Amino acid sequence: MREFLCGSAYFGLVLTIIAYGVGVLLKKKLKYGVLNPLLISIILVIAAVQALGVDYESFYSSAKYLSYLLTPATVCLAIPLYQQLYILKEHFLAVVLGIVSGVFASLGSVLGLAILFQLNHTHYVTLLPKSITTAIGMGVSEELGGVTTITVAAILVTGVVGNVIAETVCRLFRIKEPVAVGLAIGASSHAIGTSKAMELGEIQGAMSSLSIAVSGLLTVVGASVFTNFW
Repeated sequence: MREFLCGSAYFGLVLTIIAYGVGVLLKKKLKYGVLNPLLISIILVIAAVQALGVDYESFYSSAKYLSYLLTPATVCLAIPLYQQLYILKEHFLAVVLGIVSGVFASLGSVLGLAILFQLNHTHYVTLLPKSITTAIGMGVSEELGGVTTITVAAILVTGVVGNVIAETVCRLFRIKEPVAVGLAIGASSHAIGTSKAMELGEIQGAMSSLSIAVSGLLTVVGASVFTNFW
């Protein structure tokens, strides 16, 4: 069985889709925020791969087709932004300042933690792109000399945590303005968080989508500057 699964061209693809489907079903049935479909699918895939004895290379070679959809899926987030373009025009200055603040907060927090925990330079630059979408973050990490696999893990964890706690944090700090909510979620937890923003409303989703793109570009520039600080 193990040899068959390792040699299968679509085992990883099918397993990933089934695991995500289970996650979506659990979220709809139980309504708990912690039951994020992506988080559930990650846990199920890891458990299945370990139980079946399939090595990572074999799994990835049969699941890589999903990776090809990552970039076009991110680009499609521009659609809700286009539909709410008038809001961007009305709040242009607030949007720009909000996104810039989010980017600097992300980079600054990584610098602070690197100093606190005495991380080496490689680990430091690996974590700098943690709050931007994977398609951009991997390139930034590789360019700065980081470990891209750890960067991907950090991006996923950041996104899932943001998705799970975003609504609670906004409620806790009484952030009710849809534009502010969307910008905060997008700048801190990229595309995974944006799925939560879209659940909260069209304006939140549109602003979060905008934040993903602009935050990614600013992080490319900002990370190249922050890499010299530690």
